[in-house]
Amino acid sequence: MYEFRIVDQLQKIDKDIYREQLKYHSKRVLVSKEFTFDAAHHLHEYEGKCKNLHGHTYKVIFGLSGFVDDRGLMIDFGDIKEIWKSEIEIYLDHRYLNETLPPMNTTAENMVVWIYEKMTEALANRQHLYQDARVEFVKLYETPTSYAEARREWMEFD
Repeated sequence: MYEFRIVDQLQKIDKDIYREQLKYHSKRVLVSKEFTFDAAHHLHEYEGKCKNLHGHTYKVIFGLSGFVDDRGLMIDFGDIKEIWKSEIEIYLDHRYLNETLPPMNTTAENMVVWIYEKMTEALANRQHLYQDARVEFVKLYETPTSYAEARREWMEFD
């Protein structure tokens, strides 16, 4: 049905496709990227296992939206990774969260809002690079089946 083939000729810019064709649309789109980190924490004013020092492998999923540039890109996935690595992960990965985050109980519900705010701040500082980029949501999985979520409409209007 589908046979393997090697393209005859690689498409060339300004010959086979023109620069004005690279931007296919002017719609808002959402891109998503996920990361994991390992960290330790404990909870205050909580009666249960999590009152004791313990660790998790967390997963963070970002949903970022905006408008594409003249190349058809909203934001490069590598740029999201750079923001994550340089401005957010440094406070989280292989850290004792009670020590590295602002004063808070290190619940998933508190942490997801902090992560949302850090990504929002990072995008605002790079607004000249991206067409109205904004954070639409952040999901923070504390276990494979349990997560907290922050959404733009809740953060901006509640």
